[in-house]
Amino acid sequence: MIPAPQPPGWKDQPARDRLLHTAHALFYRDGIRATGIDRVIAESGVTKVTFYRHFPSKNDLVCAYLEYRHTRWIAWFSAALLRHGGAHEDPGQRLAALPPALAEWLGRDDYRGCAFINGVTELGGTLPEVVEIARRHKRDMTDLLAALLPPAPAREPDAQALTLVVEGAIVRVQMGEPLKDVLAGVERLLRGIAAVQSC
Repeated sequence: MIPAPQPPGWKDQPARDRLLHTAHALFYRDGIRATGIDRVIAESGVTKVTFYRHFPSKNDLVCAYLEYRHTRWIAWFSAALLRHGGAHEDPGQRLAALPPALAEWLGRDDYRGCAFINGVTELGGTLPEVVEIARRHKRDMTDLLAALLPPAPAREPDAQALTLVVEGAIVRVQMGEPLKDVLAGVERLLRGIAAVQSC
């Protein structure tokens, strides 16, 4: 088994942070069901007593992992959109920020799809909290996408359409489709949305 990657100085972090970081790395890379609590405990360098003091069950850890992922991912996505022109005055330029922002994530060596889609696929039928966290994550992502669009009556449905574009890109790359082809499709759909917005 390949150990979870750990950042420099991670052993000096509080036990809860080490547990969350380790769970995040392992759950995302290897899957939630495939990763046992004993492995998270061992790789975090904490005792079982310490683990259960912070997380009474694996389900508690799973929900905390998804909350942790949500906070980190939304902060990254917001910053990535801004880096690529998401605050530009021209709505067309704002929309053009989406493909390069997605490329930063979808092109990573450790990319394993959407943690929330994966989590719902694995546990949605048995752990309703996972579905609720995933829905909230997608709502927050949609709000960031809406900010790329000009104020208009169609802003909300267009933001929902953008969310579907992003979700499709996530799944296509996860299934092995070349990133450049996926991004070309995203750009084509964005041109269609921009054309509708300008009418």
